[in-house]
Amino acid sequence: MFMRKTVADILVDFLLMGGVKRAYGVPGDSIDPFVETVRRSQSLKYIQVRHEEGGAFAASFDAKFNGNLAACFGTSGPGSIHLINGLYDAKTDKVPVIAITGQVSSDLYGEDYHQEVNLVKLFDDVAVFNKMVIDPLTAPNLISKAIREAKRLRGVSHLNFPVNILMKKVELPRIVNTEIVSGTIAYDMSAALKLINSSRHPVLLIGRGALSERESLETFSERIGAPIIYALLGKGIFSDDSKQVFGGLGLLGSRPSVEAINGSDLIIEIGSTFPYRKFIPRDIKMIQVDTDPGNLGNELPVDVPINSDAHHFLNSVINSVQEKESKYYLEFERSMNAWRNELRKIEERETRTTNPALLSRALSEYADKDAVIVTDTGNTTVWIARHFGASAGQRFLFSGALASMGCALPGAVGVSLSTGRQVISAVGDGGLAMTAMELSTVKKYNLPMKIVVFNNSKLAMIKYEQEVMGYPEWGVDLVNPDFSLLARAYEIDSLTIRDSKEIRNGVSTMLESKGPFLLEAITDPNLKPMPPFLTFEQAKGYLIASMREWIDYEPETDTSKQ
Repeated sequence: MFMRKTVADILVDFLLMGGVKRAYGVPGDSIDPFVETVRRSQSLKYIQVRHEEGGAFAASFDAKFNGNLAACFGTSGPGSIHLINGLYDAKTDKVPVIAITGQVSSDLYGEDYHQEVNLVKLFDDVAVFNKMVIDPLTAPNLISKAIREAKRLRGVSHLNFPVNILMKKVELPRIVNTEIVSGTIAYDMSAALKLINSSRHPVLLIGRGALSERESLETFSERIGAPIIYALLGKGIFSDDSKQVFGGLGLLGSRPSVEAINGSDLIIEIGSTFPYRKFIPRDIKMIQVDTDPGNLGNELPVDVPINSDAHHFLNSVINSVQEKESKYYLEFERSMNAWRNELRKIEERETRTTNPALLSRALSEYADKDAVIVTDTGNTTVWIARHFGASAGQRFLFSGALASMGCALPGAVGVSLSTGRQVISAVGDGGLAMTAMELSTVKKYNLPMKIVVFNNSKLAMIKYEQEVMGYPEWGVDLVNPDFSLLARAYEIDSLTIRDSKEIRNGVSTMLESKGPFLLEAITDPNLKPMPPFLTFEQAKGYLIASMREWIDYEPETDTSKQ
């Protein structure tokens, strides 16, 4: 005799089989049968967020941190619409998330019923698998496939359930597979070895896909003399003070990285999809290693594409490459020292309020050596990327490809629920204002995460972009609450600092606290996060020249408002 269960019961069972530990969302009538099943579950934890966007961001960062499938949900209509931004973060950073949405009863669907929205059509671009479950008999197979596809394609699966379908009982004759079936594939590395052995100035460009390969990467780098440059999600694989590590590349990167790339004759990209083509010289030879064949050559022309994980590639080539007597990374020792001195001068600069560069440096000095730093989008990203000196084993999580403001607080919620490690959320005032309601989630679950607010009362990155494009500053002033007082309204301990002399004591007080803590730092909006290779005037010319590739007009500048 076959077991009979509701579709909601089957959904929860299969999510657990697929490795989901938490479901982030807000209850609502059309999704409540699922919520009730989660309530009765002993294993799937429900995390009540205050806004569905926060739930989707929390699920995305949960998946980024763990590499496992995470879940979020919303009710019909507006509840599920709110999920979209956080789900695009999961899509663009290629992490597995399953979104479960409620829908009006199937007998009413199509009649413009209250809160009816065509969610399958809405989710079509964000999801790798996107279905409405219209028959309870098909539910087990569709749920199973949604889980497998999210894992296989490292993206978002979306299942839309009419409320009556969730409550229907069906026979479940057997367990349906939720795991990916894979085999061992042998890769020919001869073409890659030929390029590596013939190169004189190779460079390693690494990303999140290389997180577990620190020792092998270090050995490989040493053998071929290659500087190590990381995409932002690869920060923390190595200590930033390593002689082989040059930091990031691009607007958030270092000058030695730009110099090393420009002098290189071969880039070996491992576990990254670095998108900024302008920072890669034309006609340079390139090897790209990625587990997703769709990523190979997607951003830049690749001479040798290798569909492999970092572990297999490195194990296949380390003992076969010729060790180079001349180490390319040693040619930049003076340049690296000069760059580090330049960063120190920025950190020591006198400012009328707290210096955000010094604040980032102090965070790196006091943070645990295995801390997880979740950073929002804006000037804060620059300060953390450049001035937080990473220790090997720390993790840095961002909204990488989407670069969405407001991600860091809910993202840190997802990470904090996933680990006992120290979690620091570094967020600008503009980003925090977008998702500040999740302070309630922090308090509800008493998460010991630390929140650092870089408060300069402006959308300062936009201010800078306006300036270099030749426009007057406009529309970027913010009217902020007292964020420290707001935290205390949620019974979260807090402190405000207004002067650089208070930075180290403030950071120390925050990190020594046992529970959640918010440190608000009043910072100077006029400090410009300059690209590593440009003065301010050069930056103007660079960005305007780039703009002219797309548009055919010269922007008028109203100097009276500058």
